[in-house]
Amino acid sequence: MNDELRPTALVFLEQRGGQLVPAALEALAAAQQLSAAAGLKVEAAVLGNAEETAAAASQAAAFRVEKLWMARHARLSPYVAEAYIEAAGALLARALPQWVFFCHSYQTRDYAPRLADRAGRELLGDVTALRREEGGLICSRPMYQGKLAAEFVSTLPPPLFLSLQIGAFSAEGLERAPAAAPVEALEPEISAPRVHPGEPFREARQAVDLGQAGKIVAVGRGIREEKNIELARQLAELLGAELAASRPICDNGWLPMDRQVGSSGQTVAPRLYLALGISGAIQHLVGMKASRTVVAINKDAAAPIFEAADIGAVGDLFEIVPALIAALKARA
Repeated sequence: MNDELRPTALVFLEQRGGQLVPAALEALAAAQQLSAAAGLKVEAAVLGNAEETAAAASQAAAFRVEKLWMARHARLSPYVAEAYIEAAGALLARALPQWVFFCHSYQTRDYAPRLADRAGRELLGDVTALRREEGGLICSRPMYQGKLAAEFVSTLPPPLFLSLQIGAFSAEGLERAPAAAPVEALEPEISAPRVHPGEPFREARQAVDLGQAGKIVAVGRGIREEKNIELARQLAELLGAELAASRPICDNGWLPMDRQVGSSGQTVAPRLYLALGISGAIQHLVGMKASRTVVAINKDAAAPIFEAADIGAVGDLFEIVPALIAALKARA
């Protein structure tokens, strides 16, 4: 079986309602980077019903892949882990890749470990860096809530299953397609599921996926009181940003838990991350370190957040933030 594997990296591109999620393109970018170093071909796959796969495939066709796979079936929408495992397994049996990439989403964490187990392998999750060496593919991932970065090399024969941490790889450098890639569609046999999906799980009525946010205004202990969060909310609205927080704010119940950024919350990679009164504990930094531009406002010049900041303002946020709000309103 292993002798039949092709020198390819297959990227499962996650889609929602026919739209590729941003993290899927980050996974594709990681595969393209690896292909340049390892001399392998990159292929992509989308799963869903006929309409979803057609829409997602048309988006994926804009990027350089050697081949585009579609596994389509009515039982693949809405998402059910059992159906995805059957469809992805059938697709892998046809594609025969040496590497299998996913973005590290809640959906991936649900079905990909069982998919890897069906192939007699394990899923190495939350990978933040890749490099090719004589001994094989070296993968880095955080350990102990981001305090350490561990390196792994698989001693198992291929295929190797990986999920890439959201924000660890930038999709900006994705290579565009010089020409349309060939498309192969299959309609796998999928058994009637033993479970039936309900509404997607949300911790709060207004749950938000911060991982998809382009701008974030986050608050920490420096906000002092719950009523002061309204100041950050005003700034976020003027910037067109999502409101987020460090763990103490959510533990106090001042913002819902789905707004928490950090190792025990969400991992984010916005274009702008504005940290208000956040000291910068390692557990928080690991969740936002992939942000493109970090602006920190804190009255403590020695706060660790400044080590991760591109722009730092040492001062009272209750003086600086109102001035920012006034300036933004004047420009509106």
